[in-house]
Amino acid sequence: MNTPPASTGSARSVRGTAVAAALAAVCLLAAGCSGSGSDGSDSGEGTAGAGTGRIKVALITHGAKGDAFWERVRKGAQAAAAKDDVELTYTSDPDAAAQAALVRDAVEDKVDGIAVTLAKPDAMKSAVAQARAAGIPVVGLNSGIDEWRSAGLMSFFGQDESTAGRALGDKLDTLKVKHTLCVIHEQGNVALEARCAGVRKTFAGETDNLYVDGTDMDTVTQVVAARLNQDATIDEVVTLGAQFGLAAVKAVDESGSKAKIATFDLDNDIVGAVKSGDIQFAVDQQPYLQGYLAVDSIWLYRSNGNFSGGGSAPVLTGPAFVTKQNIADVARFAADGTR
Repeated sequence: MNTPPASTGSARSVRGTAVAAALAAVCLLAAGCSGSGSDGSDSGEGTAGAGTGRIKVALITHGAKGDAFWERVRKGAQAAAAKDDVELTYTSDPDAAAQAALVRDAVEDKVDGIAVTLAKPDAMKSAVAQARAAGIPVVGLNSGIDEWRSAGLMSFFGQDESTAGRALGDKLDTLKVKHTLCVIHEQGNVALEARCAGVRKTFAGETDNLYVDGTDMDTVTQVVAARLNQDATIDEVVTLGAQFGLAAVKAVDESGSKAKIATFDLDNDIVGAVKSGDIQFAVDQQPYLQGYLAVDSIWLYRSNGNFSGGGSAPVLTGPAFVTKQNIADVARFAADGTR
């Protein structure tokens, strides 16, 4: 995920095919039960099941302008909004304080629900509390799987980043990797830190973290290349976003390293890189599904009192490994901007 200036505007896995994953998650959502974890009386949310016409939902993320990942989240949210006849607004800012201000703006606008990412949860606590105090149901997506309950969010949709990192570490062991470089493009982002920490927990070899400035892709390439030149024992580079995987491909070429590359997240370019072998595999968390389920869950709560995950468990959208062996299953959906 890049972090250039913010983008604001109007309405950004489980194994198997994309259709199977989406159907499974939607079925889980539709079957959500009420009661056990969260309810309107103790969480501050307004009355559910009102069914009083079109509702307004604000999707507020830490995404950056031009980042294809967040366009997929947004596209999923728009699809749900169209299905449910929801008035959707999308705003974003990679600066945590500015993102919190966007939440406060949504409260002032008297929206009927807010879907928010918690990349830096401490900075968001006050704004989320303000929304709940105003009786606005708030759900989380993408970032903050360890913090959404304590923040008072009603539901969460995303990938358990620690689990995803551990799964990647296990896969590296099966590939006989010895020394991994985990490239973190935004220091302090809890989701990114959890991915690399997860790799370290299960990977039997050596894991080094490398922090780079994700707002400058040329510098990312240069810093990774310099590290590969410095340490020839590194035989795997793990990046935490699709565009950084492509930067790592350039870095390997420039340095003459023999290191292989794996990346989190998926886009059209990564599909091509996996097909060509430039990237060994990608870890897909299905951002389209995250946006779709977040908006749909607010509509279901408002119209029928449903709680996704029972209000106590996250709804997982990943991880799934995308490799040469299964790339054809997701390629056409990636081309449509939905995977």
